[in-house]
Amino acid sequence: MNDDAQRPAPLPPPPDGRQPGPPWRVRAGHRGFLEEELRRLLSFSSDPRHPAGGFGWLDGSGGVDITQPVHTWITARMTHVHALALLHGRPGHAALVDHGVAALTGPLRATAGWVDALPVSGEPSPRHQAYTHAFVVLAGASATAAGRPGGDALLEDALRVLRERFLDAHGRVIDARDADDRPEPYRGANASMHVVEATMAAGDVLGDPAWHQAALTIATHLIDEVTRAHGWRLIEHFDERWEPVLEHNRDVPDHPFQPYGTTIGHWFEWARLLLQLEASLTDPPAWLLEAAHALLHASLAVGWATDGAPGFVYTLDWEDRPVVRNRLHWVVAEAIAATAVYHERTGDPAADAWYRHLWDHAADHFLDPVDGSWHHELDADLEVAAGTWSGKPDLYHAVQATLLPRLAVAPALAAQLRDD
Repeated sequence: MNDDAQRPAPLPPPPDGRQPGPPWRVRAGHRGFLEEELRRLLSFSSDPRHPAGGFGWLDGSGGVDITQPVHTWITARMTHVHALALLHGRPGHAALVDHGVAALTGPLRATAGWVDALPVSGEPSPRHQAYTHAFVVLAGASATAAGRPGGDALLEDALRVLRERFLDAHGRVIDARDADDRPEPYRGANASMHVVEATMAAGDVLGDPAWHQAALTIATHLIDEVTRAHGWRLIEHFDERWEPVLEHNRDVPDHPFQPYGTTIGHWFEWARLLLQLEASLTDPPAWLLEAAHALLHASLAVGWATDGAPGFVYTLDWEDRPVVRNRLHWVVAEAIAATAVYHERTGDPAADAWYRHLWDHAADHFLDPVDGSWHHELDADLEVAAGTWSGKPDLYHAVQATLLPRLAVAPALAAQLRDD
């Protein structure tokens, strides 16, 4: 697929003026670094299990913050992470995968789906969210690939709930259902993005191309139609008719899941997912590569140091001006992953130059050599902050940034590690 007719224009060069050279991703020394960083991340918490079940919100030194609820999305993401570690051949993670599966099939499972969280006191919210359910599908897919008991049943159950309750007649994502099981009016790109990730993983693990087609349906609408029409600026928030709501959460600009404006980190995530989707399809449409290039080009050209300081701000307004200037770890992790996958797909030397630049940036500012893991948030002066997030809740983004550069574009991580 790497023919000249499909090869897009080069990405912009990184700001440090790096010249092309042998790609880092093929160097034994760098691959050794990625493996050591994976080991360091997985050793961050001596026991991430929450006493009430599932996995806890991790604090700055790897302890479980018992003042936080047991979030289903964290439990699912950490189940996925430990399944990847097990598939990668690291001992000691089977019991952690089983712990996550037990929570997702036990206390976190409600009658109609999965609760968002088990609160510290009181009953769980009766609302159900697609974002949460997407990660349950991902956990089920990875546990299934790892061959853990109950993983296949969890995946089958999660896909059924997703299909019946969170995909509408057009195959688009319903973000949430209220206490009376009615679809809420809000629609968003974040939940849709993670449903794309989860359905691709499920399709790869099960060998079922119908789930790749489900991912393509979602991506075609949100990216090829809506995002293209807005100059490759990702619209995050919509009403129930999928009309953009550009002022959504203007009064809560640093919302952790639905911030005002557009989120640079999601441009990177979508770029990577589009390339993975392209590689998963038998006859992929040409727009997938075009859109991945456009999103990655824009995120690097517009997103880097847009406020004059190194790094990527959390959000921009609709004129590409910074809104929330704090830097979040997951944005850098997704930028690393996107440039690695794009380089694998196209061979663009600028993508590798950015990849090297971004790892240097992460090492200089985000990797915590004292307490472990990555600082989850920095302020505009690149000092540790806690405006949007407290502590270092989970390992999902950082762990994937150590694995994606070493593997092929597709299939999904769990399926690829299983079949390696």
